[in-house]
Amino acid sequence: MRYSVGDRIRFKEEKRPYTVRACDERFLVCTKPYNLRPHTVQYTIVDLVEEIRGTDGYSISPYDYYSDQDCQDYLEELQSGESHISYRNWIPLNIMETK
Repeated sequence: MRYSVGDRIRFKEEKRPYTVRACDERFLVCTKPYNLRPHTVQYTIVDLVEEIRGTDGYSISPYDYYSDQDCQDYLEELQSGESHISYRNWIPLNIMETK
C-alpha cells in the first residue's frame, strides 16, 4: 500500500490512530497527540520493508516530532542511513486500518 502525509493509521496495539507526518516508499514517521502534556506527541517510525515499527535510534533524541520539520529531518536521516529504528524498542508491524 502507498501512504501519504496526512493519512491516519491505526495499529493493533493502539486505541487511537497515528497521523503520517513524513513518508517515502519505505519509511513512515507517525505521531499522535499526547494528552498529558501540551505541544507533545507520541511517535512511531515504521519500516514497511522490514515490517517493524518503533522509536528512533537515539538514546536521547534531538527530535520532539511535534513539528513537521523534525519529522522530515528524521526521515532524511533514515533515508541516508545515518539513523535507524531502535533495535531495542521495535515491534512487528500490525496495521489494522488506514484512512
